[in-house]
Amino acid sequence: MRRAPATGAAGGRPAPSAPARDLRLLWWANSTDALGTQVSGLVLPLLLLGLGHSPALVGAVAGVSTALGLLLGPFAAVLADRGARRRVMVRSAAVSAAALGSLAAALALDVLHPAHLFAAVLVERVATSCQEAASRGTVALLCPPEGLPGAVSRLQAGEQGALVLGPLLGGLLYQCSRWLPFLADALSYLVAALCVRGMRSDLAPEPAGGRAAPPSRARWSALASETGAGLALALRSPVLRLVLVWTAAANGLLVALHYTAVFTLQEDGRGPAALGLVFSFAGAAGLAGALAAPAAVRRLTAARTLVAVSWLLVPAAAGLAAGGGPWLYGLLFGAVSLLVPAAVVVLHTRALRVTPPALQARTGTALAGAAGGAAALAPLAAGAAVAGAGTAAAVAGCAALLGLLAAGTTLAVARGALRVPGDRVGEAA
Repeated sequence: MRRAPATGAAGGRPAPSAPARDLRLLWWANSTDALGTQVSGLVLPLLLLGLGHSPALVGAVAGVSTALGLLLGPFAAVLADRGARRRVMVRSAAVSAAALGSLAAALALDVLHPAHLFAAVLVERVATSCQEAASRGTVALLCPPEGLPGAVSRLQAGEQGALVLGPLLGGLLYQCSRWLPFLADALSYLVAALCVRGMRSDLAPEPAGGRAAPPSRARWSALASETGAGLALALRSPVLRLVLVWTAAANGLLVALHYTAVFTLQEDGRGPAALGLVFSFAGAAGLAGALAAPAAVRRLTAARTLVAVSWLLVPAAAGLAAGGGPWLYGLLFGAVSLLVPAAVVVLHTRALRVTPPALQARTGTALAGAAGGAAALAPLAAGAAVAGAGTAAAVAGCAALLGLLAAGTTLAVARGALRVPGDRVGEAA
């Protein structure tokens, strides 16, 4: 999800932190959902290709579903900020579970029709986008400010663990039977829905000036006018502007590096095993980085952590231009994956702290949309750069852009872009 009285954000009503039980439920919901997504995400293209569909059609299905999710996600975020967060999260997860459950059943009974397949995939992707949009900022409603770095890190570690285990589990299940990965993902959505439903805390923030009218009474025209409120806040706030620029730029450049590595290894005649080695090692390093991030941030402070990570990414990316085979690529991508979680903890924690409770979902969706858009365009840019200048030049270009990002980040931090109300000198996060 990918994913109590409000605390930990500007403008929130003062209240004690939510019980640790609800944070554990949120972790289980996010981690289980992420694991299921990785399980089915690996095998869906294999299923489509195995049924005789072209790679172009596979890409078109993914592109259309992503575009619809980006369009509908902001509306779900408005509903969440208006007080329907729990309902949107639970019902969206239930719809995803039903879509993938029907797909698994049709495959098991060998009665799958292409229209059913495409409809199930489309419904699941759109419902997941709504679920993720509604879940943005939930951790800020369950956790006091001082606990946010650790909570964000644990959620990130759960997602990184899913990146490591999910593809392996998906491949094993698909070898047993092609319907099992989709059943596993459907069950993961049910677990996520039950976890969110089982939370005792109030997930509806109290907006300034009193509680908003129930979403069911709101007109769609009014909802449409509110979808841009999160982006407007992000553009006004120095902290959120830094989060938006850093996450979008870093996400796009790192995805571009991922694809250039794939192109390079394929050109060298390396098979899927080499690719699996590189990115499995990177996933394990990302998990270790997420677990270590809170301690690193406490030791270095938030500003120093972000600046250090920004600059350390540059030589790691530049090293990829030298080539050297899967072992060197695995080592360098592992270094990148180890570093990035600390920066993510800093930026996400700051974003949660400066965003009012009544705008958490919309602001989080705007920030995630910028990063997701950059990641969606990155493969196209990487392919064009490799075709036009070669893989070494493409990687060198990414490293140079990361250097510009590091310089800009250093300047922004020096001007106080990471400071939030209540900061103390030397405060870690």
